[in-house]
Amino acid sequence: MNLLNCLILAFLLFGIGVWGLMRRRHLIGMLISIELMLNAANINFISFAYFTAHDATAGALFSIFVIAVTACEMAIALAIIVTMYRRHKSLDVDQLRDLHD
Repeated sequence: MNLLNCLILAFLLFGIGVWGLMRRRHLIGMLISIELMLNAANINFISFAYFTAHDATAGALFSIFVIAVTACEMAIALAIIVTMYRRHKSLDVDQLRDLHD
């Protein structure tokens, strides 16, 4: 495994995440796509730290920080989604876009 393979993997994950974010109309699917994009960034952090400095601690620490922030972000987003579903009985982005109350 070299740096190029890790970058290709991260690029593919990020591309799948962007495609899913643009293609999905369901909020849960959009959150999963965002999670894929953030995991691609984590792969880049760890790969560059390991292959350039031969010490993955800096990249791993930054990735752990990103994972912690992402977990908090996802918890808040899921709480908002549950509230929106209880109130409007739909998670479709196109239907929720028309709501102004």
